Amino acid sequence: MVLTKTLAAAIAALAVGVAGPAMSGEPRGETAVACSNPASDATWQIRIDYDRSTVDSYPARISDAEIWWRDANGWNYRLDRKSGALTVALASATGGNFFHHRCKLEK
Repeated sequence: MVLTKTLAAAIAALAVGVAGPAMSGEPRGETAVACSNPASDATWQIRIDYDRSTVDSYPARISDAEIWWRDANGWNYRLDRKSGALTVALASATGGNFFHHRCKLEK
C-alpha cells in the first residue's frame, strides 16, 4: 500500500515537472519574428531561440520584459517584449546612432 502511494506520488510529480514548462506560458524553442523599419518599410526576420537564449545565433539575455543581444559588428539590440519596439544602438566616435524598428511578437 505504501509502495503504491509512493509510486503514484512520484508519477504525479513527474507529470507536473514535464507539463510545468509547457503550461508556464513562456515561449519555448525557436520562433521567427517579423520586424520592420517604419520609415522605409524594409522588413526582415529575426530568429529567437528561447531554449538556447540566442537571437540569430548570438547570445541573448531574455527576460519577461525584454530581449537584449549584440551582433558580431558590435551593434546592440534591445527588443521590448510588450510593445515590439526594437532599438538598435551603434556606438561610434561621434556619439553613435540609434535606430528604431517594430517587431510583431506572438502574444
